[in-house]
Amino acid sequence: MKFISWNIDSINAALTGTSKRAGETRQVLHTIADQDPDAIAIQETKLSKNGPTKKHLAVLADLFPDYAVAWRSSVEPARKGYAGTMYLYKKEYQPTVTQPQIGAPSPMDDEGRILTLEFPTFYLTEVYTPNSGNGLKRLDARQVWDDHYRDYLHQLDSDKPVIASGDFNVAHEPIDLAHPANNHHSAGYTDEEREHFTKLLAAGFTDSFRYLHPDTAGAYSWWAQRVITSKQNNSGWRIDYWLVSDRLADKLKSSTMIDSGARRDHTPIMLEIDL
Repeated sequence: MKFISWNIDSINAALTGTSKRAGETRQVLHTIADQDPDAIAIQETKLSKNGPTKKHLAVLADLFPDYAVAWRSSVEPARKGYAGTMYLYKKEYQPTVTQPQIGAPSPMDDEGRILTLEFPTFYLTEVYTPNSGNGLKRLDARQVWDDHYRDYLHQLDSDKPVIASGDFNVAHEPIDLAHPANNHHSAGYTDEEREHFTKLLAAGFTDSFRYLHPDTAGAYSWWAQRVITSKQNNSGWRIDYWLVSDRLADKLKSSTMIDSGARRDHTPIMLEIDL
């Protein structure tokens, strides 16, 4: 099976916007469609609590005619039009869709950050992990989130194997970002965040990209949008992951980044696995 995951940074802008960036984003969506994946996980949709509009659904149906849509938005008391997740999955599948509450610090559980599909023999779940923020203002809450999220995945894994993707907002090791020495205390590369990701893997999960490419440097999934030369200079971070239950590791076929051209910010990541 083939899966793709992407932090899109506003699906409304991608589907209805007229800016140059919106055009670049739509081109990436066409690239994703050409891959004909079984399911597509999308983070940071930034939709209203009512989800995609009729216009959004019409554009998605044109781009992905063979796919059903599942979504989760940020709801009160969380901010409106914030975070959010979505799945597109082939209509031939009929997974059970859940919107888990993991007991995270308020209002994180209401920000639409986790969406899960249950298939007969595995779980497919995506996450948009909270960013620790400017000045690391959310670092303490982020660590509590990480603990509860790890417990949630472990709970799923105790029932059937798990395939988890998303924007985890952490570069795990020095090899996972271009300038580790300069970012030691930056959000996404603090000792605390990295330690919690280590704990997540130790709970029974495999980082598919690093498993298949143990020594590959310079492979990133995010480049700062506000820095014009970030992508030109490959000054990036690998903060988007496909994780699998350890017992699925030997079934991995590929774990790669999809070229998003000149568009900065996140690039899609793709997993192929023999299930």
